[in-house]
Amino acid sequence: MKRNVQLVSTLTCPACGFAEAVTMPTDACQFFYDCKGCGIRLKPKAGDCCVFCSYGSVPCPPVQADGKCCGQ
Repeated sequence: MKRNVQLVSTLTCPACGFAEAVTMPTDACQFFYDCKGCGIRLKPKAGDCCVFCSYGSVPCPPVQADGKCCGQ
């Protein structure tokens, strides 16, 4: 059974709380994201594959579809 994959995730900066809806790439992991609120560069937390899995409202498309991220 194919799962519905959401392509938009709301990234929330842990430093300033700024939140932004971002369209996620479907063919690659996004390792970095520059916060538009305070300018810090978000990086995945240890054990996460991308910024969406660490700071997003929904995980990246590969994790949603297969439970695994890019390269795993």
